[in-house]
Amino acid sequence: MAGTQGALMSEQHAFRLTDRYQELKAALHLHLIRLLEDRDIKLEDRPIAKSRELVRREASEYARLQRLPINQLEIVDLADDVLNEMVGFGPLEPLIADDDVDDIVVNGPRRVYTERNGRLVSESVRFASNAHILRVAQRILAPLGRRLDESTPMVDARLPDGSRVNAIIPPLALDGPCLSIRKFKKHALTVDELIAANTLSPSQADFLRDQVASRANILVIGGTGSGKTTFLNMISQWTEAGERVITIEDAAELRLVHEHVVRLETRPPNLEGERAVSARDLVRNALRMRPDRIIVGEVRGDEVLDMLQAMNTGHDGSMTTLHANSPRDAIHRLQLLAGFAGFAGQETTFLHQIAAALDLIVHVSRHASGRRRVRSIQRVGEVHGGEIDLGVIYEHDPETDEHVQPTEGV
Repeated sequence: MAGTQGALMSEQHAFRLTDRYQELKAALHLHLIRLLEDRDIKLEDRPIAKSRELVRREASEYARLQRLPINQLEIVDLADDVLNEMVGFGPLEPLIADDDVDDIVVNGPRRVYTERNGRLVSESVRFASNAHILRVAQRILAPLGRRLDESTPMVDARLPDGSRVNAIIPPLALDGPCLSIRKFKKHALTVDELIAANTLSPSQADFLRDQVASRANILVIGGTGSGKTTFLNMISQWTEAGERVITIEDAAELRLVHEHVVRLETRPPNLEGERAVSARDLVRNALRMRPDRIIVGEVRGDEVLDMLQAMNTGHDGSMTTLHANSPRDAIHRLQLLAGFAGFAGQETTFLHQIAAALDLIVHVSRHASGRRRVRSIQRVGEVHGGEIDLGVIYEHDPETDEHVQPTEGV
C-alpha cells in the first residue's frame, strides 16, 4: 500500500513538471480570473482557507465541464498552484511556507533548488518561462518599493518577515532571471540546539558565554552559508540585559531579546544613485548613541576601520562576522579591507590595531555533508615578526567529529 501511494505521489510530482500541466494551469488561471471578475470577488480580501475552498471547487467544476483527463489529486494541485499565482508568489509559495527550507534558488524555469539541512536539493516545481520568473520576482519586490527591470537589473532586499531576496536579470544574467531567497527562521537556534547538533561542545559554549560576559571582542568567520550569522545571533544573546546594544546590518537578521537593543539597517541608493546610507555611516552614528556594545552583522567594506576603532575606544564586548576561510586569512582580509577604505599607515601599525581590538576569532564552517561545526576558537595575541600571534583554544577533529582543546592552547 505504501509503495502504491509513493508511486502515485511520484507520478503526481512528475506531471506538475510537464508542459501540459503548465498549459492546464494557465487555462484554469484565465478561467478563474474571468469568473471572479464576473462575480466581483476579490480573493485578497478573503481568508486564505475560504479562497482555497472556492478555487478548488471551481477547478473541479472546470475539469468536469472541460472533461479533462486528470484525477482529483491533480485537480487539487492545479487549484492550489493557481491560487498561489493569484495571491501568493507562484511556484515559490509552498517552498516559502516550508519551515524545513533554509534557502531557495531559481536558476531557470525548470531549475529550482532549496537548501535543506545544509544541502541543496532539486524541487518538483517549475516556472512556465523566464517571463514567469520575472513576474514573480517583481511581485515579491513591489511591496518593498523596489524595481526590477532593465534600468535596475540587480536588486538585493529584505522581505517583511526578515528573509533576504536577491534578484538579477538580463543583461547581467546571461541565461535569464535568477532569484535567491535566504529565509528568515521563525525560530532562532539556541545554544542547546547547536550543542545537540554538535556544532559546538558544552565546554565551548561555557567558554564563549564567559568571554561574552567579560566583554571580549569577538570576530566570527567562515564561508558563505557556514552559519556565521546564526552563531553571532546565539552568542549575542549572552549580553547583559541592562546593556545598550546597537546592531548594524545590511539586511536585519539578528534577533536580540534585550530591552536596550537598537537595530540599524543600511539603505541602498535610490534610482538616482543618491541617499545611500552605508554600514560605515551607521557605525559612526552608533558611536554617538551611547552604546555599551556594537554588533555589526558583517564587515565587508570601509566600516572595518570604524569598527576596529570602536573596539579600541571603550566599546568592549563588540562583535561582528567576516567572510574568511581561516583565522589567519581573516587577519589578511581585514588588512585588505582597510586598504580599500583608504588606510595609508604602515602595515605593522594596522596589525597592532587589530591585535588591540580583537580578543577571539571563532571559525565556523559547513561540511560537504551539510553539517556545521565550530572549526576553531583562537585567541588573538601580540604582533611579532610582522604577524599576529594566534593561539588555538579549541579545534575540531574531523576524524572523530569531536571538539578538542590542545594542551598548548589552554
